[in-house]
Amino acid sequence: MLLQFLQYSLWFSGNSQQRQGGGNTLGMLLAIFLAPLAAMVIQMSISRTREFEADAGAARLTGNPRALARALQRLEAGARQTPLNGNPAFSPLLIINGGARQFLANLFATHPPTKARIENLLRLEQKMKN
Repeated sequence: MLLQFLQYSLWFSGNSQQRQGGGNTLGMLLAIFLAPLAAMVIQMSISRTREFEADAGAARLTGNPRALARALQRLEAGARQTPLNGNPAFSPLLIINGGARQFLANLFATHPPTKARIENLLRLEQKMKN
């Protein structure tokens, strides 16, 4: 919806901008292309946050965060041994992110790195003991 608004304002605001000394067409074009990208990054960030919350909820439910951490380690090891060469559109359905671990890949990843999830579970275990 925001994208459509920006597109319409770019196309239909030419005359008023010319009378007022011109508009920032380049800025508008950048906004049209960068807004969906920013929305996607925010959406993936929310997805990673929810994954941490799901791990914490499962740890509280089972009462054994270390077992969940070990399970994540086994899943990660299995994913490294037999990587999936499937359609990236299915990555939100997977437990472990496949593919290379690069900054841009992590930025658009639906799941946080397994190492971070394990560390989070181990911290939660320490809190639960206290």
